[in-house]
Amino acid sequence: MDGAITSRGLLRVLTCGSVDDGKSTLIGRLLYDCQLIMEDTLAAIARDSRKHGTVGEEVDLALLVDGLEAERQQGITIDVAYRFFTTPRRSFIVADCPGHEQYTRNMATGASNSELAIILVDARKGLLTQTRRHSYICSLLGIRHVVLAVNKIDLVHFDQQVFDRIVGEYATFAAGLGFHSMVPIPTSGRFGDNVTQRSGNTPWYRGPTLLEHLEAVEVEEELTKIPFRFPVQWVNRPNQDFRGFSGTVASGAVALGESVVVAASGVTSHISRILGPDGDQERAVAGEAVTICLADEVDVARGDVLAPVSDRPAVADQFAAHLLWMDEEPMLPGRQYMMRIGNVWTTASVTAIKHRVDVSTLDQQSATRLALNEIGLCNLATAQRVAMDPYSQNRLTGAFILVDRFTNRTAGCGMINFPLRRATNVHHEHFLVDKAARAASLGQKPMLLWFTGLSGSGKSTVAKLVEQALHQAGRHTYSLDGDNLRHGLNRDLGFTDQDRVENIRRVGEVAKLMVDAGLIVLASFISPFRAERQMVREMLAEGEFVEIFVDTPIEVCMQRDVKGLYAKAKRGEIANFTGVTSPYQRPEAAELVLDGAGPPAEALAQQVLALVERRQAGG
Repeated sequence: MDGAITSRGLLRVLTCGSVDDGKSTLIGRLLYDCQLIMEDTLAAIARDSRKHGTVGEEVDLALLVDGLEAERQQGITIDVAYRFFTTPRRSFIVADCPGHEQYTRNMATGASNSELAIILVDARKGLLTQTRRHSYICSLLGIRHVVLAVNKIDLVHFDQQVFDRIVGEYATFAAGLGFHSMVPIPTSGRFGDNVTQRSGNTPWYRGPTLLEHLEAVEVEEELTKIPFRFPVQWVNRPNQDFRGFSGTVASGAVALGESVVVAASGVTSHISRILGPDGDQERAVAGEAVTICLADEVDVARGDVLAPVSDRPAVADQFAAHLLWMDEEPMLPGRQYMMRIGNVWTTASVTAIKHRVDVSTLDQQSATRLALNEIGLCNLATAQRVAMDPYSQNRLTGAFILVDRFTNRTAGCGMINFPLRRATNVHHEHFLVDKAARAASLGQKPMLLWFTGLSGSGKSTVAKLVEQALHQAGRHTYSLDGDNLRHGLNRDLGFTDQDRVENIRRVGEVAKLMVDAGLIVLASFISPFRAERQMVREMLAEGEFVEIFVDTPIEVCMQRDVKGLYAKAKRGEIANFTGVTSPYQRPEAAELVLDGAGPPAEALAQQVLALVERRQAGG
């Protein structure tokens, strides 16, 4: 490489915009005009053009990037396609991202690793919602340099007024997005206008070609300039004489002898050894995979972060973040998800949605949930304190993902704004009398019997009979019923999905306190969502949560419905009614399943009592 390439370095480029704006064609044209396509590859594309092409008898250059068969058949991009190429002045990695709204998650993945975005706009259509959404996501994900490629300019007869109008609208929209540079270029990916060569069809345009700008633009080498961060991936201890911490330097640099701190614990030490692929080395910089040894026997585990003593990341279990929702199931405040930040996995939930962002206007709107592809500013809480930086300062230690606990789908990605330093004087209080002592004085094992099923399934009837029998046998019990709690503790909640989540969270917290008091607690709730039933299970010790599913067909529930609630729900008079207009997720591994349509309630209660006595006896 010559000096120009060395000085410019590698540029990671993202192409995005609405569907059919010509992203793949533009990148294909760029590679073709730079003579970077091998002859056999070009011949293959020519053959595929006759089968999948969209430009008649011409070679369809989009096929160079649209590698998936499904993409070629539909003429769209589905996955992120990466292409590496080099010109005499620079090396590039280009991520061609899908334009369809349902593939926004793929676009966000590409944006998270890019330094410059080429935002394409079809000159005939102007700015679309997806154009604005992608631009906003680019801004959130830290991209600070944008090319506005007004593409298919040939289809509007190279009209300068069309170009100027689109550029003006975009400049107004993007004014608050924090881009450091925004370069508009009129292009035709199909014919190559202003891609690598200046076009005679646009004499009114005086700016650079796309390639000229990409080769010349200066992007900040941020990772080596920001503070040192080292997320520990693995504690390396092959024998008693060696203990090192392996991982990749996320940012900054560190050298032998420098002092570091374990962010979460605050324990300090200094670097005694740095081992790379070729053995010992004096220092390590961002992007290097190394093993670091400390001079002291410090407690460090996978997920801990090493940092400079004088410039530590925040450590918190509550923080504010922008959240991009990627799942078809909406995000509900209070629902628990698995969160990964760095090398740490922990449970997390959204405690509040401060606002949702209208991607068309950037207006802030009130919201109680986030649907697919929506973006909101949220407060989140985690089960453990984690090290973090604001995403604007460090894209690696300020990013996280949320994963659905049952489907394992990536449900959302987040960019941390700041930690919430709340209630720092609040700690868990330990009493002289604990749960074991309380249970021993009552002569029983505390537990929570959680009855779940549709409205009218008979769960409350069975629960009442079970409690009566337990009381007569000298057991100490208490019943929690959904209707009763909605007259007091939960009187402020409705029946939307998000209110149902909060309803069960509160019930779980109350039940946990009662189990801690040594009681046998009976909770009778529809509790339609598996996630919340699992949340309550995890609040308690192993074996204390007993899920009892009263499995009654909805037809039988309707026959028992003396209040006519099902009929009202079918007529649309009751919203969010479970089984009619709101789903019920059947338990998949309940400790006991009762046939609510068969034996009488007394017989079902005997099944529960038998299970309780086995648990009390240690079975």
